Amino acid sequence: MATVDSIVIAGAGQAGGRAAEALRAAGFAGRVTLIGAEPYAPYERPQLSKQFLATPDTAATYLRHRDAWLAELKVDLVTDTALVAGDAGRRVVADRAGREFSFDRLLIATGTVARELAVLKGDPRVHTLRSIADASRLRTQLHTQAKVVIVGGGVIGLEAAAAAAKLSCDVTVIESQGHLLARAFPKIVSGVVEAKHRAAGLRFIFGETVTVATPAGVRLGDGRELAADVILVGVGVEPSPVLAQALGLACNGGIAVNAFGETDAPGIFAAGDIALQESPWHGRRLRVETWANAQNQAIATARNIMGAQKPYTDPPWFWTDQYDLNVQVVGDLTQGEIVVRGAVESGRFSVAGLRDGEVVGAVAVNAAKDMAMFRRLVAARARLSPADVASPAFDLRRALAA
Repeated sequence: MATVDSIVIAGAGQAGGRAAEALRAAGFAGRVTLIGAEPYAPYERPQLSKQFLATPDTAATYLRHRDAWLAELKVDLVTDTALVAGDAGRRVVADRAGREFSFDRLLIATGTVARELAVLKGDPRVHTLRSIADASRLRTQLHTQAKVVIVGGGVIGLEAAAAAAKLSCDVTVIESQGHLLARAFPKIVSGVVEAKHRAAGLRFIFGETVTVATPAGVRLGDGRELAADVILVGVGVEPSPVLAQALGLACNGGIAVNAFGETDAPGIFAAGDIALQESPWHGRRLRVETWANAQNQAIATARNIMGAQKPYTDPPWFWTDQYDLNVQVVGDLTQGEIVVRGAVESGRFSVAGLRDGEVVGAVAVNAAKDMAMFRRLVAARARLSPADVASPAFDLRRALAA
């Protein structure tokens, strides 16, 4: 490994924070500069749409106390600073004021920003949910009998819907697709989640979009109007291409990296939500927008910056908690054969995705033990017959020994 004295991490979220820790754990003694656009030390985002939103006195979950970055890890933590320029040849990145930060190695971990809807932009009732500031602002608006319209039936929208329901809000979810969680969940699981929300009093409108905000709320494409005190837009996220493009990197839906976290530019790496990774389970490159990837791929990339040269091969995995449902997803279930394991009506079951006999994905509903095995099976690219998957009496460990 060439001499490296200075490493800059662009992005002070979970991925950036875990990477900084991993660099020190791997023995890097040079300068580490961790630069974030938000005014906070690195923190975890998942609970912002869960406990943080539903409970007024819940605090954000930081990776460690702000002073610890300086005292324990000797990391230069620079907050409230967005990096918008750079020069890969000169090995510098810069903020809006033109202040430059030089590096021998650069890790881009700037994450993503919430997508907005142009038809709702500028309305003070409209919220997105991505940061501590977003969640803090939103929870001040959630109170008993508040009329809440949520645009988007994905994980963030539904977690926020569950939090709002716990606060006795009147909640309607608008989803443009024909069922909830269409990006990652098979319909059989979406139906269970929908039923749980309906039991809590939520209403759903499928196959429609919002066309405009009205004085009383929103208007849909079919002309219906819904009253709303609070409007939450949860229609996904997107990476900002500014820094990547300034460094001469393409950012078409993310920054492409290889299994070691390396970009096309020598000495520049990417990790976390912004990294476009090759997924053999999906058969394409994709951004992996999960807590586990933000932590584990960032740690692996930091070690590779230090010369480990060990590929990151974890399959995508995430979970969501809604009411008494714990739903975990690994790999890909959008194509291939879907096989149910267990009784759906029991509220504890799993669903596996098979492609030519290979286990390429799984969902577990209140079935953590099944998911522990399916994560191993998907990672190992194990093969199983539909009959064995469907039988709860079949020991999934046998497929690992095959």
